Amino acid sequence: MIDLKRELRIVIHQLDLSYYILKLEDPNTSIIITTIQKLATFIKKNPDHEVYKEHIVIIFDECHRSQFGDMHTAIVKNFKRYHLFGFTGTPIFSVNSGKAKSTGFFTTAQTFGDQLHSYTIVDAINDKNVLPFRVDYIKTMDMDEEITDEMVWDINREKVMMAQERIQLVTQYILEHFDQKTYRGDKTYIYNRLMNVEEVASAKRDEVEEIKEKQRISGFNSIFAVSSVPMAKLYYQEFKKQMKEDPTKRLRVATIFSYAANEEESDGILYEENSEDTSALDQSSRDFLEQAIDDYNKIFQTNYDTSSDKFQNYYKDVSLRMKNKELDILIVVNMFLTGFDATTLNTLWVDKNLKMHGLIQAFSRTNRILNSIKTFGNIVCFRNLQKRVDSAISLFGDKNAGGIVLLKSFKDYYYGYESVDGKPMPGYMEMIENLNNDFPLSEPQIIGEQNQKDFIALFGAILRMRNLLLSFDEFKGNELISERDLQDYLGRYQDLRDEWKRKRQESTDITDDVVFEIELIKQIEINIDYILMLVKKYHDTHCKDKEVLITINKAIDASPELRSKKQLIENFISGINDVDDVMDEWHSYVAKQRKQDLDTIITEERLKPEDTRKFMENAFRDGEIKTVGTDIDKLMPPISRFGGGGRTKKKQNVIDRLKAFFEKYFGIGGSSTFTEENQEKVTYDIEDMTELQMVADNTYEKKL
Repeated sequence: MIDLKRELRIVIHQLDLSYYILKLEDPNTSIIITTIQKLATFIKKNPDHEVYKEHIVIIFDECHRSQFGDMHTAIVKNFKRYHLFGFTGTPIFSVNSGKAKSTGFFTTAQTFGDQLHSYTIVDAINDKNVLPFRVDYIKTMDMDEEITDEMVWDINREKVMMAQERIQLVTQYILEHFDQKTYRGDKTYIYNRLMNVEEVASAKRDEVEEIKEKQRISGFNSIFAVSSVPMAKLYYQEFKKQMKEDPTKRLRVATIFSYAANEEESDGILYEENSEDTSALDQSSRDFLEQAIDDYNKIFQTNYDTSSDKFQNYYKDVSLRMKNKELDILIVVNMFLTGFDATTLNTLWVDKNLKMHGLIQAFSRTNRILNSIKTFGNIVCFRNLQKRVDSAISLFGDKNAGGIVLLKSFKDYYYGYESVDGKPMPGYMEMIENLNNDFPLSEPQIIGEQNQKDFIALFGAILRMRNLLLSFDEFKGNELISERDLQDYLGRYQDLRDEWKRKRQESTDITDDVVFEIELIKQIEINIDYILMLVKKYHDTHCKDKEVLITINKAIDASPELRSKKQLIENFISGINDVDDVMDEWHSYVAKQRKQDLDTIITEERLKPEDTRKFMENAFRDGEIKTVGTDIDKLMPPISRFGGGGRTKKKQNVIDRLKAFFEKYFGIGGSSTFTEENQEKVTYDIEDMTELQMVADNTYEKKL
C-alpha cells in the first residue's frame, strides 16, 4: 500500500485547465494541476531534473486525447519511477485507432495498461447521471452524403457542401426550428446566473468572487459544429444576413476558432484548437475572426480581440456566457466539442463528419442533466451520419446500446412500443384515451384515494410525454386535447397537490409515493401577462363578459404559481371599472398592496423595518427566501433565549409569513425595491417590555 501523503507527489493533468503554474521544483508541492503541454515544456527545458527520480503518480483526464504523440513519449521516457492512470469516456481501441502519431502507442490499453474499471454511457444513462440523445437527420443534398472508411473524401464534394444555396437552406432551417428544439419562449425555469462574466473571464483563477443571481430564463442554447474555418465563416455571415432580413428570428450568434489541421482525422479524434493563440490562422481567417469578436463586443460591451491575452479572455468569456445561456448559437470547428459542460445547452447542430469518439464527445455536450424540462440531448445532423452514430454507440456502449442511448421515433412515443425486455409501453394516444375514459371532466371531482393516485400518476406521465413530444415536428396539430381541457385537468391536478400536501402535514401515515410534476406544470401555466390581457378584455366589455372571468379563474387554478396570487388578482379585477390603462393600474396596485402587506407583517411580528425590507429586496433579487443562517434572526425583535420566550416558534412563524408574502408577490411585476428613502417609519411601544437578551445585533451586512 502506497502512502500518498508521505511518499508520492501527484501530478494531475486535466487538459481543460490551464490556471496553475508548474511547480515541480517546489519540494513542498504534493499536488499539481496542469496541462500536458506545460509538462512537456518543463521536460524539454529541464532534461536532467531531480524530480524524474522520484516516485510520481500521473493522472490524465480525457486520456483519449493528446496521449499518442511526442509529449507523452517524453513524459514516460524521462520519469523513471511513475504510475500512470487515465480516465476517458471514449477510449482508443484498435478498431478506431487510425494512424497513431507514435510508433509505440496505438490504443489506450497500450498506453495505460490493463483496464481497471469501466463505466459506459449506457451505465451513466441507466443511473440517470446523463441524458439520452435524440438524433434528427436533415437531408440537404440529393446525392448520398455517407462516406465509408474505404472511400476518399472528394474535395469537390466538400465544395458542394459549402455551396451558398446549401448554407442558406441549413441556416434557414436552424432559425425556423430554433425555438422548437431549444424550447425558447415555451419553457422557463429558475437558473443561477453569473452576473460579473467579463470580470471573471479577465481574472486569474479565484482572484475574483463570482456574483450569481437566480433568474427565470427561457429555454436552452446550442452549439453548431461545422467542418472547417471557411465553413464557419460562411455560416456566420449567412446568420447575420437572414436575421437582418427577419428581425423576429434574431438570435445571439457567436463563433470561435483558432486552428485545426483537417476537417476529419482518420481516427475520429477532435484535435484541440489552441484557446490561447490564433497565430496559426491565415490572415483572411484572422481578419474575419476579429470582425466576429467585434460583433460580440458590441452585444456584451466587452473589449476582446485576437491578440494572445485578449483571445484567451474571449475564450473564457464565451465559455461563461454559454453556461449562462446568454448566447443562443455558438459556431465552432473543434473548440467546445470536448470537455465543455454547460447544463443549459441542449442542442447540437452538426454539419461535420463526426465519427467514433469524436462523435460521442461532441454529442455529449448536450446531455448534461439540469431539470425535468431537459429530458434528452438534441442532435440535428445535416449530414447522413446514421451509420457512424450506430457504430460509435456500439463501440463505446455495446451492440444493444442504441435502444438506451438514443430516443425512439415520434410514432413509438405517440402510439406506443415494446421495451427491450418485451414490456408494452403505452403511447401518448393511449394515455389521453385513458384520461378521458377514466377521469372525464364531466365528473365534478375525483373521489377515493386510489383513484386520486391513479390520476396523479397518469396525468404526470402525460405531462412528461408532452414535454418530450413537443420537440417533434409531427406533434403540432396532434395534441388530442384542447387548451381549455388541459387547463381544467391542470386545475384538478393542482387541487390534488394541495390536498395531498395538507394530508402529509397533518398525518404521518400518508405514504410518500405520490409524485407531482410541478416543474412541468409550470411550463404549461398561463403567466401573469396572459391574465392581465384577459383582464383588459374583461374591462373593455365594461365588465359584462362573465365568460372571460371563468377563463381567468380556470387559468389561475391551473397554475401552481398564480394560485398563491388568486386573491390579489380577484381584488384587482373587482375594482377596475374606472381605470384607463390596465397594466399601469396593475403595477400601481401591486406596489401599494405589497407595501401594505409587508408593513403589516413588520408591525404584527415586531420585525426590524429596514432590515426586513432589505432582506425581502434580496429575496426578490435572488428568487428565493433564504432561511439558512442568521439572516432571519437579525430581523426579529428581542426575545429571551431562555425561559418561555418561544423563540423557535416565533422564528418559524416569521419564516412562514415571509414565504407566503414572497409567493404572493414574486414574478408579477412592479419594482423589486423595498427600501425607498420615503418609507414610513414603523415604531413600537416597548416601555413595558423587560430587558431581554438580544437574539441578534442591529447591523445588516449585505452579501454580494
